[in-house]
Amino acid sequence: MMIPARSLGDLLREWRQRRHLSQLEFALEAEISQRHLSFIESGRALPSREMLMHLAERLGVPLRDRNPMLLAAGLAPVFPERSLDDPALAPARRAIDVILKGHQPFPALAIDRHWTLIAANDAVAPLLSRVTDVALLKPPVNILRLSLHPNGLAPNIFNLSEWRAHLLERLRQQITATGDPVLSDLLKELSAYPTTHRPSSQSRDYAGIAVPLELIIDGARLSFISTTTIFGTPVDITLAELAIESLFPADQATAEALREIATVVQKS
Repeated sequence: MMIPARSLGDLLREWRQRRHLSQLEFALEAEISQRHLSFIESGRALPSREMLMHLAERLGVPLRDRNPMLLAAGLAPVFPERSLDDPALAPARRAIDVILKGHQPFPALAIDRHWTLIAANDAVAPLLSRVTDVALLKPPVNILRLSLHPNGLAPNIFNLSEWRAHLLERLRQQITATGDPVLSDLLKELSAYPTTHRPSSQSRDYAGIAVPLELIIDGARLSFISTTTIFGTPVDITLAELAIESLFPADQATAEALREIATVVQKS
């Protein structure tokens, strides 16, 4: 049984409601009349490509979900989705590799929209060597599952309760923004993992700018602050959904420990 294609009005209305906007509020935000918006949502009018892209931009619709809107309006999709191995994305792949390598000896990795590992620099592997379940390290590797699974990095995370709450909140925000069912299933899985209450890092002063990741490696407590880098103006779905997670040492002791680990790895 074929599922009937959804109308443009249905898609537009769904994204508007997901953003908790009334028709009037969104019309004001998009700088069009409520009457015009009402006609589009009811199917009494079809917008031009420019108007549709304007509405999608105002709603923050992911590129992946703009193509179905274009098709529903009888227009050709404009956002391609290609593998990072595609020659057309070679410059982007080189940029990713430069960023990852340039961040050494500190860990950095590239992930897709489902938190699947795409690439990582050499500083990541020593941290993952503590993972006891090798199945978690077999591609495709999900970084959130690897971090919070009881046989993954979780036993080595000093502030596990704090870090777990931070990751789950990030995931909830991503689900709210995208409505991705795969992420919703991932959230259910991660939320069901057993929790261990451990001391938080509140004794350390991070000036309220970040939730740190604190790992116990060979008896030493390493503290990291993470940042996320995305492409500024992507026109390809793959690039729009790709992010680089970089871990910075939160103190001098962590920085020195990472440099020492890198030296040992290079000699081995």
